[in-house]
Amino acid sequence: MIPLDVFGSESLAANLLQQVRWRDGVSCPRCRSDRTVRNGSYGAFQRYLCKNCDRTFNDKTGTIFAHSKVALRKWLFSIYAFLRFNTSLRQLQREIGVTYKTMHRRVERFTRALDAPQLDLVGPVEIDEVYVSAGLKGRERDQESRSRGLSTRGRGSYEGDKPPVFTIVDRGTGQRYVVPAKSADESTVRLLLGDHEEESLTVYTDGFRAYDPLEDDDEFHREYVVHGDGEYADGDVHVNTCESHAS
Repeated sequence: MIPLDVFGSESLAANLLQQVRWRDGVSCPRCRSDRTVRNGSYGAFQRYLCKNCDRTFNDKTGTIFAHSKVALRKWLFSIYAFLRFNTSLRQLQREIGVTYKTMHRRVERFTRALDAPQLDLVGPVEIDEVYVSAGLKGRERDQESRSRGLSTRGRGSYEGDKPPVFTIVDRGTGQRYVVPAKSADESTVRLLLGDHEEESLTVYTDGFRAYDPLEDDDEFHREYVVHGDGEYADGDVHVNTCESHAS
C-alpha cells in the first residue's frame, strides 16, 4: 500500500484540482459564463465571483468532491490507489477513515464523472472480452483502403485500432451489456463490476489475468474456467453466454 503522504498537503491537492479543472479557463459551473474573477478563498481552495450571475463558487463546486468533509488529498489518494493498484474499497475505507457506504458512493460518483457505465448487477455475473478490429478505412473509388494499424497480433488496444469490448451477462436479471473500453485491464474490470447489490458478487470469468485480482477482494467471489486447458464449462461456471452474445 502506498502511503497517504505521497499526495502531500491539502493545498497541493487543491492546486492539482485547480490545474486540471480549469485547464481551458475558469467558467461558472452554474451559468457557464467565463466572466469570473478571483474572490478570496474557501479553505485551501480558490473562490471566484461570477459577474454574469453574481454568485460565488470555488474549485470544488459542481465536482464529486463538493460538500465532502473528507480532505481532497485523501480522495485523490483513494482514486489513485483504486485505479492504479486495484485496492479494495474496504481497504481504502480503513485507510482514510470513512464508512464503506461513503467510500462506495463516492467511487460510484467518480465513475459517473468518467462516463463509465453504471450496471446495477444482481449476479451471478459472466464477463468476457473480445477485440474488435476497426478495419480498413477510407475506401475511395479505384483506390486501396488505407490501413489503420491492424498488423499487431494478439490482444488489441484502443490506440492500435483494435479496442476491447466487454460482454457482461447478469444471470440474476437476464440483462446483457456490451461495453467498449479503451483497455482490458484490472481497473476497467473493477469499474464495470463495481455497482452490485450483493456484498460479495459472484463473477464467472475465463483465465484472463485482468480478472485475477477479483480473487483477493471481498467484494467478489470469482470462479473461472481456463480455455487454454480445454476447459469451457464446469457446472454453472462458464462464460458461454457472453461468447454466444458477442459472436
